[in-house]
Amino acid sequence: MNAQFKRGIIELCVLSMLVEKDSYGYEIISELSKFIDVSENAIYPILRRLTKDQYFKTYLESSTEGAARKYYQMTEKGFLYYVELRNQWDEFIGGVYQIIHKGGKNNEELYRRFKERIE
Repeated sequence: MNAQFKRGIIELCVLSMLVEKDSYGYEIISELSKFIDVSENAIYPILRRLTKDQYFKTYLESSTEGAARKYYQMTEKGFLYYVELRNQWDEFIGGVYQIIHKGGKNNEELYRRFKERIE
């Protein structure tokens, strides 16, 4: 996936995950990695910033597999921020979709028309 596309949407993806349930960092990275190529270096700074901005709060929970895990829980302020970002994203992708699919979705047909235009 294009790095510029990814950079702008990872925060919304993290927020989307925490709307449904509390999660710890590695769990968030693992889940996002099923759909988007992400690393710890991308996720942990986002988690720290969103916590600092009071969109998340954290708590520790013991683990049977070692040290206690730090869980992130969305706050009401975080939920309102999520809804705002999601609305902005929906509006943005709607506009982008209209632009890039103006000529239709069929690549072969687009190519045929393109070739006719340049010849």
